[in-house]
Amino acid sequence: MSDVTGAARWLEPSADMASRRNFWLACLVALTALLVLGNLANDAVLDMKYGWDTRVNCAAVDAYASGLDPYFVKNLKGTKLSYPYLPVTLDIFRPLCAGGLLVDHYKGIFPVLAVLCGLLLPGLGRTRPGARDVALRVLCALGAFVGFEWVQASGNFAILSGVLTAVALRFLLSPSASGASEDRSFPLRLAGAALLGLVTSFKLVFFPVLAALYFLPLPRGRKLMLIAVAAFSFALPILISRLMYPELFASWQLAMGGKIPDQHLVDLFEINPSLLLAARDLMDHAGLGDSKAATFATYAFAALALVLVPFALSILRVVKSRPAQEGGSVLARLDRWLMDHPRVAMRITVFAMFALYLSSPRLKEYAYFELALYAAILVVDLPALALAAFLAAGLAFPALISILGTAFEGSFILLIIALTSFWILLLDFRAEPKRLETEGAQS
Repeated sequence: MSDVTGAARWLEPSADMASRRNFWLACLVALTALLVLGNLANDAVLDMKYGWDTRVNCAAVDAYASGLDPYFVKNLKGTKLSYPYLPVTLDIFRPLCAGGLLVDHYKGIFPVLAVLCGLLLPGLGRTRPGARDVALRVLCALGAFVGFEWVQASGNFAILSGVLTAVALRFLLSPSASGASEDRSFPLRLAGAALLGLVTSFKLVFFPVLAALYFLPLPRGRKLMLIAVAAFSFALPILISRLMYPELFASWQLAMGGKIPDQHLVDLFEINPSLLLAARDLMDHAGLGDSKAATFATYAFAALALVLVPFALSILRVVKSRPAQEGGSVLARLDRWLMDHPRVAMRITVFAMFALYLSSPRLKEYAYFELALYAAILVVDLPALALAAFLAAGLAFPALISILGTAFEGSFILLIIALTSFWILLLDFRAEPKRLETEGAQS
């Protein structure tokens, strides 16, 4: 009896500490939610003319419907911005812009779609996610990196690609199984890969994200098939635009190449909080701003040193912990390890997408919304301390400084916040790479 009593005495402080930790974490989540929603509400009451991207896109659709070339800004009514998407999108967007519904009511439609993104996002192997997980994903979709705030302000169609990304991830990250069940789930994964490829074709710079599909817990042949399907889906809108809209495709090439004089250019070096622009500013300070070679070399070094190499080394560190006597190359050992740890493999897949997206050379403020969707899947399984750090750095802090009127445009605040969040996730993974498998065994 005395032994039992002694054990209870040891357990009571631990249970009390866990209870207090959960209470403070709940308070932090509530405070973060108030800041996020308060920031969005503050934007809603400002007397400013928002929605410029929605107006551009629908003006391009209207010009196309009237027989005009939408890639010449002079043909677009009410805007001086250019239309950046492939010609095939003009017919895709036509139903959305019909009757001016989207232009007039996007402020009410976009928040609903953002919440839908959070609801559609999958868990990592849990067939029945709890209310806590769903609430965290929705909160992250609405508030992480203030990405949705920029989507809402600009009216950018990143909200549509966000919905499609959420659907694609739900297909791709369906719970792993074996035997016939896995055979039945593979067509769903193929659909997810195809949809993700189509999404990346809207913003061509995000094409490298498709390489993350290699980390799925599948045989190598199937993973390569998924990547091939995604790559084909990425190329398909380009091929359709070139073959079925030859004149408009030529105009699109001229517009993207800056060969149409006296109009807005969608340029790789347009002001945006990306590693490439940070590298260019650094080269400007060093007196090498005119050297594109130096700028791209610095950008590549920064992307590798800050994001890609630490991520790759963390994965290799875990894989090499597998007994070496199993033989095979490092890639073969990686394949076996991923299949032996399916939940962790799916987490690594989403984390790789996050890392590759963050390393993009052009990352406009509204693009951080899709980065937030990848993060939303990852944060729900974080332990309390890491979750608190992510909520504070990735959601509460940017919402607070936005409410205070800090200007994000022209600065690298969002990039620093996203890099900080990346390292919070990475350090957690390095500390407990197999935590998800342990949790799965206990549940």
